[in-house]
Amino acid sequence: MSKGEARTMASDLAGPGGKILAGRFSPRLCQRLTECVAAMAALEKISSPIIPYIAAWREREKIIWYEYVGARLLALLGCDRGEVDEVFRQSVVDRRLYRYGERESKVEEEIVTRVELRGDQAGLREEVKKAGVVEFVYQLALPGGKTIWLKDQANIEVFVEDQICLSIGCLTEVTKEMEQKDLLEKIGYFDELTKLPKRTILQRILEMNIGNLHRGHINDFVFLLLDLDHFKAVNDTHGHQAGDQVLVGFAEVMRATKRHEDEIGRYGGEEFYGFSIGGLQNGLQFAERLRLAVANTDFFFNRERVPVTISVGLVAASQLAGVGEISAEELVRVADRRLYVAKEEGRNRVVSRG
Repeated sequence: MSKGEARTMASDLAGPGGKILAGRFSPRLCQRLTECVAAMAALEKISSPIIPYIAAWREREKIIWYEYVGARLLALLGCDRGEVDEVFRQSVVDRRLYRYGERESKVEEEIVTRVELRGDQAGLREEVKKAGVVEFVYQLALPGGKTIWLKDQANIEVFVEDQICLSIGCLTEVTKEMEQKDLLEKIGYFDELTKLPKRTILQRILEMNIGNLHRGHINDFVFLLLDLDHFKAVNDTHGHQAGDQVLVGFAEVMRATKRHEDEIGRYGGEEFYGFSIGGLQNGLQFAERLRLAVANTDFFFNRERVPVTISVGLVAASQLAGVGEISAEELVRVADRRLYVAKEEGRNRVVSRG
């Protein structure tokens, strides 16, 4: 078979959506793509559980497209080859990277949301290009409310003369494994009384976002420590059952007040935490929403009203950037110090300085 015939056959196998074999690109790129398409098509014939694909992008453009995609992905997404680029992009909830940390041999999870993926496409692709490999897990939200997880493993090949990068790899569905992981996390991370995340997940949230901040994926974030005012008096006056009921009620107020992108949890005892992407002003608005919501909520025990207010210590990562290294420990320390100031100044207030 001649090179021209092989190229025509590869173009037929790839189907609509491809640009390279139908365009004016170097013989080296076209030959490589022709070989890879033929290999991917042969792989599909053996009914392998993996989903082969070849993606491509121009280095100076944002759009990524598929030169070849396995039929199983089309079935999962419910689209044809010409639509797969846009449907996949719209379906992504987040992208996750797992690596072994240097400390305690823990597996670290880096989560990049759909918004972050769209906002820093050039930076993210440059990282992939330098690494030469792809190994991510994508969470996809499909029509009808179904969620699936796909593990993406690929090699990156760069064709300088064409200013084209190819991602040659495969997808594997890992939905059951990720659902099991989430279940185990819920069992280990959620407080039995308030049903909020425990303190154990806080370190992970902070470290993950400190990493995102250093990589330029986000500009700033805020951390809040919240404490119920005079909580000991609630227990002493009304009993510990009343205290537990107040904690449950406060958790419900937090859930009802926070936005979808905010994080909340129980730090310990009557202390809770909050986290949000954005600068100091965003954090102050978040903290004030919580403070006012609590102050305007009627808490009752045995039909008797129990007055509840909160004090909040708040710190933005940008406030520490000029002082020294940003760490989870320092964020907690500064927020705790500001929470103490809020208590000293009369309670039922937010402190973000000092």
